[in-house]
Amino acid sequence: MKKKIMMTALVGALAGVALSTLITLGISLMHNNGQYYPVVPELILLCKTEVSAMLVQTICSLLYGAIWALASLIWTIENWSLLKQTLVHLAVCSFGTLPIAYCLWWMPHSLPGIGFYFSLFFLIYALIWFWQFTTMKRKISQLNQQLNVRGNTNQKEL
Repeated sequence: MKKKIMMTALVGALAGVALSTLITLGISLMHNNGQYYPVVPELILLCKTEVSAMLVQTICSLLYGAIWALASLIWTIENWSLLKQTLVHLAVCSFGTLPIAYCLWWMPHSLPGIGFYFSLFFLIYALIWFWQFTTMKRKISQLNQQLNVRGNTNQKEL
């Protein structure tokens, strides 16, 4: 179990850095001026150099990815209800990543900035959760229909 947890954290950490890099590339491409923007300007000012800011962002991205990956293990706890899994997962992800988002200046450092961050976070989380829930519900219905068809076929043979 420890090995699975460590591997999950490692894969998540690496995915966090990869996604962070892809996001910065995407932002740089949207600016369309040939410049690469690896970090937000506020972080460079805070860290004094772009390299130091990039190091901080990389470490935070490792942590961010590991938190999300480890939080995914919550869904494997079979004796918890879906509601409990969802609430614990949401709490771990939102409160586990808020300090990282704050540190990396993904939001203004103000009460309204934090409020906006949480509002956006919860909205995106709810949309993804609802999409996954409806997708799984549809798949379960299809499986049940297939089982009913097979069950009716087997009963006719008897």
